[in-house]
Amino acid sequence: MRTERLLLRRWTDEDRTPFAAMNADPGVMRYFPRTLTRAESDALVDRIERQFDEYGYGLWAVSTADDPFIGFVGLSWQRIDTPWAPALEIGWRLARRAWGKGYATEAAVAARDFAFRPAGSGVDGGPGGAGMDEIVSMTTVTNTPSQAVMRRIGMTYDPADDFVHPSLDAGHPLAPHVLYRLRSPAS
Repeated sequence: MRTERLLLRRWTDEDRTPFAAMNADPGVMRYFPRTLTRAESDALVDRIERQFDEYGYGLWAVSTADDPFIGFVGLSWQRIDTPWAPALEIGWRLARRAWGKGYATEAAVAARDFAFRPAGSGVDGGPGGAGMDEIVSMTTVTNTPSQAVMRRIGMTYDPADDFVHPSLDAGHPLAPHVLYRLRSPAS
């Protein structure tokens, strides 16, 4: 999938090293409980690729004309223990060098549009989408940069959807989470 400046694509083995470096960067991972080891990062790529095999979409690796890998943006099924799950989540993680350039929003708009495009073949024989009626996005309450992207792509926030992430102890500073939602324009 292409945008004006970006290519959203399946992962390659060449993406693993820069992805591991990104996941080991404490700045990139500041809204996560910890950085990832190389083995954990590679296991995440394997899980992402399995989702592509199962659904035909997932968290796309993102490239620019000048940089073969700046991170990921895309769609991932969330099945965590919350009242709103299972749900298709739109999410992103970009390398520090890609911050502040509008890449997350640009790629998230493409992923959002894909999520709402009818499944299967498009009307003109083009690619289909995920055929969803709604997508969600979640993050810790302190992650205001990601919340800004959520708002820029049209998502809305309702404090009634706030939750404590079930994978973290309730007292952990990153446990309180917000949930943003977006309904398909066709719904």
